[in-house]
Amino acid sequence: MSQNTQATEEQVLYADILEKGMYAGLGLMIITFALYVLGIMPSIVPVDEISIYWSQPVHDYLVAINTNFLHWETLPTGWSWMKLLGYGDFLNFLPVAILSGITIVCYIVITPGLFARKDKAMAIMAIAEAVILTLAASGILSAGGH
Repeated sequence: MSQNTQATEEQVLYADILEKGMYAGLGLMIITFALYVLGIMPSIVPVDEISIYWSQPVHDYLVAINTNFLHWETLPTGWSWMKLLGYGDFLNFLPVAILSGITIVCYIVITPGLFARKDKAMAIMAIAEAVILTLAASGILSAGGH
């Protein structure tokens, strides 16, 4: 039984998009981190105080940050960090979101090619992956007690 070891057009396209997205996310991560640590952008938590919070569980960290700095009625959970993109310490979340979301883009982009070569099963799976990942990222799908 011979196996085809050639990558399909969709596999190459997926890899190309993933590579570009990874480099873009990594570059943006370096830039946003520099903006934060160099003090170019203001931050919610001062750089010299951040180590105080490192050892805390996430819930305790959120309570402390909210109590000491944000003073919001509810804890900053889910996508609420988007309201804080003007601050260097929260701007760092943007490249993480890009790196996390690039797979969704890859699945969406390869789907038309899968349909074009009549690989309906893979096309449907790609759509399902994109939908499930999007729903999970949105917070609509969740697991556990968080």
